[in-house]
Amino acid sequence: MKLERPVTPVCGVTSHATERDTSMDPRFITCKIHAYLDYPVALSLIVLPFSLNLGSSNPLALWLAVTTGIAAFVLTLLTHHHLGMFRVLPYWFHLAVDGLVGIVFLAAPSLLGFSGLDAWYYWATGAAVMVAVALHKPTTSSSAAAAPG
Repeated sequence: MKLERPVTPVCGVTSHATERDTSMDPRFITCKIHAYLDYPVALSLIVLPFSLNLGSSNPLALWLAVTTGIAAFVLTLLTHHHLGMFRVLPYWFHLAVDGLVGIVFLAAPSLLGFSGLDAWYYWATGAAVMVAVALHKPTTSSSAAAAPG
């Protein structure tokens, strides 16, 4: 008798919505699209702060983004999606971290005293992250089961 281990779908996010419920859903960022965005976004968080000379109002304005970019790169490597190299963290956890980053970036200018370009960078980046998280399309149970693992 051969025992088979259940296959965990890539991305692993499921919802109980039916096809009828999601037909008019404006959310279009799938796990696959999100995965393709992760690496360039992480690299831009590392490079752009230097290119824009962030840190004039507070040195943390430079290093918060760079540190977050490095963490985002590692998070992407560890996430259970098709571009994850090690696939040890569930995709829902990745999305939760992204949402937390968006909130922190939106709050950082007020909490850390960023002004000028430093503040605008964090407000724009935080808003973009929140929009991406909000536009994430949940994977239905049927499509998650069909996804290659």
